[in-house]
Amino acid sequence: MQIYLVGGAVRDALLGLPVTERDWVVVGAVPEDLTRLGYRHVGRDFPVFLHPDTHEEYALARVERKTAPGYHGFETRFSPDVTLEEDLRRRDLTINAMARDAAGALIDPYGGRADLERRILRHVSEAFAEDPVRILRVARFAARYAPLGFSVAPETLALMRQMVSNGEARALVPERVWAETAKALAEPAPQAFVSALRAAGALAVVFPELERLWGVPQPARWHPEIDTGVHLLLVLEAAAALSPLARVRFAALTHDLGKGQTPPAEWPKHVGHEARSVALVHALADRLRVPNDFRELAVLVARHHGVCHRALELRAATVLELLENCDALRRPERFDEFLLACEADMRGRTGFANLPYPEGAFLRDAQAVVRATTVTETGRAGLSGAAVGARLRAARIAALEPLCASRTPTVKP
Repeated sequence: MQIYLVGGAVRDALLGLPVTERDWVVVGAVPEDLTRLGYRHVGRDFPVFLHPDTHEEYALARVERKTAPGYHGFETRFSPDVTLEEDLRRRDLTINAMARDAAGALIDPYGGRADLERRILRHVSEAFAEDPVRILRVARFAARYAPLGFSVAPETLALMRQMVSNGEARALVPERVWAETAKALAEPAPQAFVSALRAAGALAVVFPELERLWGVPQPARWHPEIDTGVHLLLVLEAAAALSPLARVRFAALTHDLGKGQTPPAEWPKHVGHEARSVALVHALADRLRVPNDFRELAVLVARHHGVCHRALELRAATVLELLENCDALRRPERFDEFLLACEADMRGRTGFANLPYPEGAFLRDAQAVVRATTVTETGRAGLSGAAVGARLRAARIAALEPLCASRTPTVKP
C-alpha cells in the first residue's frame, strides 16, 4: 500500500499559495486494508475514507469509463492494480494531476508543473469530455487564477466548445450549476468565470439571461462601454473589489437582466428594464434553486438600483420610501450589501472604476437619521394604530429634510 498527496494541495504549494485542505490517493490497497487501520468509510459511489486522526480524505486509486450521457453515466473501477498514473489521468486539468510521495518527491506525468509555470489551464486527456461539470470547473479555476495570469489553453477551450455542441452542457443539473457558480462568485475574479463560459459557448446554455446581454447597446453618455455584456463584466469586477461576499457579486451579476429583453426598436434606452430584471432574477433563482438570501438581495438591486443612483436628487419622502422598500431599518446589514452592489454598478463603466459614490454615503447617513428618529409619548398622545405610524413617518421625513438640503448633487457626465 502506497499513499500519495494529490490535487489542490500539490498545486497550491507549487504556486506559493496557502494549502487549506489535503487529499490523498491510496494505491495497492482494498477497502478492508483501510478499515483495519481505523479509517472510516464515507464514499457512496467509490471508496473514500476519513483518516482516524486528521479526518482528511483518502480515496482508493480508481479509473472511470463513460457509459451514458451526462455526469452520472460512469462506471468506476478500483482495485489494487490501478496505478497512480491511471488515477491522475482521469482528473480534469494537468495542474490538478500531480502528486507527492511519502518522501515529498513530485510525481507529474502530465506536465502540470510546466503548465503552472506557463500559467495554462489545460485538460489532462480526452476523458475530460466525458464530464460536463468540467466545463464549469475550468471556468471556476479561471476565476480563481486569472489574477495570476492564467488562461484556458486553446485546445481545452476547443474541447469545451465541442462538448457544448454535442449537448453535454444540457445534461448539467441545476444543483451542480449553482454549486460551481457560487464557488466561482467567491473567487478573486468572478468575471473570468462568465468570460470562460461564454468563450466555450456554454453561457447561452446555463445562463441564457446573461448571454442575451451581449450586443445590446446602452446610451454612450452613461455607458461609454456601450455593450451591456461588457458592462456586466465590469460590474462584476467592481463588485469583487468592493466585497468578498458571493451574495453581493450575484446581485451585481443579475442587476440588468431586463436589458436583454428590451425591444431593439427602443435601443439604446431601456425604459422599464428594472421590472423585467426582477422577473428574470426570480426565474433564474427558481431554475437553479438559488438560496433565498441571494435571491432577495438580487431582487432589491434589480428593482431599486436606478433610484439609488439618483439619491442626491430625491425628495426626503422618496428617500424614506427607498429605505422602507429595502427594509433598511430592520435589516441594516443587507442594506449595506445593497449599496455595495449599486456602487459596483456605478463603477462598472469604462472610466468610472475609481470614482467616488457619494450616493452610498448619503443613504447610509439617511439610514442613521431615520433610525434615530422616534415619536415621544407626548407626540403619541391621543393617537392610535395607523395614526401613530403616520406621525412617525412625518417625523422621519422632517428629520431627513436638513440632510437632503445639505446635498451636493453629483456632476453627471
